[in-house]
Amino acid sequence: MTLSTTQLDRREAALHQIIKGAGALALECYRKRRAGEFSLKGRQDFLTEADGLVEAHIRHELAQQFPEDGLLGEETGGTTDAPSLWVVDPIDGTANFARGIDHFCVAIAFVEKGVVELGATFNPVSGEFYTARKGRGAMKNGVALRTAFTSAMESASIELGWSPRAPDDTYMQMFSSILKSGANIRRGASGALALAWVAEGRTDGYVEYHMNAWDCLGGLLMVREAGGRTGLYPANAAAIADGGQIIAAAPALAEVLAKAVQMPLSSIE
Repeated sequence: MTLSTTQLDRREAALHQIIKGAGALALECYRKRRAGEFSLKGRQDFLTEADGLVEAHIRHELAQQFPEDGLLGEETGGTTDAPSLWVVDPIDGTANFARGIDHFCVAIAFVEKGVVELGATFNPVSGEFYTARKGRGAMKNGVALRTAFTSAMESASIELGWSPRAPDDTYMQMFSSILKSGANIRRGASGALALAWVAEGRTDGYVEYHMNAWDCLGGLLMVREAGGRTGLYPANAAAIADGGQIIAAAPALAEVLAKAVQMPLSSIE
């Protein structure tokens, strides 16, 4: 059974309320953190106590309001089998968070039968609150977003994500290809915020060879709703569990960037 408009409205309202509460908790933890209080899950994969606390808060709030929905979280896992699914990253940009850099966020997406319907990304330090609803546009703090009008790679700024799941040589080849196209390269270490910035027009594109669903589903929706183009991930509901290649770009640059990094674009805009 497909959700009605009213049911989706309820989830959108809850998403906005819950992510702001989660952001407030993340900010409280951030202000109280001590230097060096983190551990590593893997190579350059940081974990702080705040990750678990914020995800537990989100999980509790969603379970109270929508006990029939599923949840997939970065820290506590979950199932992707539920028709109605919340996908949660309690703190994206954990390395920044751990080192006292004010560039991190809470990211949540809502997926119905494999289709991303809602997305929200909240940086609690800056107060920047990005939202999207399929077919209804993307916004930042209530103002409509639009991707950049940049038309040449020579004047473009592309953010490049790094993942240990891809060989370093592959990353360096992608880095080199983007530079040869004429673009400037930046790296902010928060994939969710990077996608929001593409939607906002602050940057012209974002590429990463592998991202997990909780880092990117909401941001990809924002880019599409703001007029940009994205890649093939997720091709279906099953792909959400695995993560995949991510490309997002302003429309005039999408084809050139896709060719440079050898990633296909979706035909759906």
